[in-house]
Amino acid sequence: MEYNFFAMISRMKYIDRWALMRNTREENLCEHSLEVSIIAHALAVIGNTYYEKDLNAERAALIGLYHDASEIITGDMPTPVKYYNDDIKGSFKMIEKTACYKLLNKLPDEMKPQYEPLFFRQSGDEYIWKLVKAADKLSALIKCMEETSVGNPEFSSAYESTKAAVDKLAADLPEVERFLSDFLPAYGKNLDQLQF
Repeated sequence: MEYNFFAMISRMKYIDRWALMRNTREENLCEHSLEVSIIAHALAVIGNTYYEKDLNAERAALIGLYHDASEIITGDMPTPVKYYNDDIKGSFKMIEKTACYKLLNKLPDEMKPQYEPLFFRQSGDEYIWKLVKAADKLSALIKCMEETSVGNPEFSSAYESTKAAVDKLAADLPEVERFLSDFLPAYGKNLDQLQF
């Protein structure tokens, strides 16, 4: 029997992000998911290293990898539309949930239990999911920084609102505050500055 799950997941590379914005460099869902995975892993490692937490960093990375997989079906809905009001937000959450189940149904029944916790929150994973959400916002902030640093004013407002959202998350998550102070500044450096 044939299953389409991994073929569908591989289509992340065809989903463009920031579709309503003029980009100097396009970003696809596959790239974004990898960056979120890397940052989510880093946030969990920071929590374990500096704040005596016992977080599963590998689990954070995997959840980050699949956190937007529903967009393979739904596309990347622009934030101003997605969060326009509570009715639209609630409806879109249901659409995302349905899309996740459609993807999971493309796996053999025996494999679904291994993947379902990567798509849906499980008891005891609440803090990991907060870190993944923070990683998602940090990835968006990095994109805004990259665009504004090359003179693209299209991302100026997005930078301000995303930075405010990240700062709000940092107030509750010390891992985010540490990432902002210790790692985010390097994203503004050029290659020569990063190498030496």
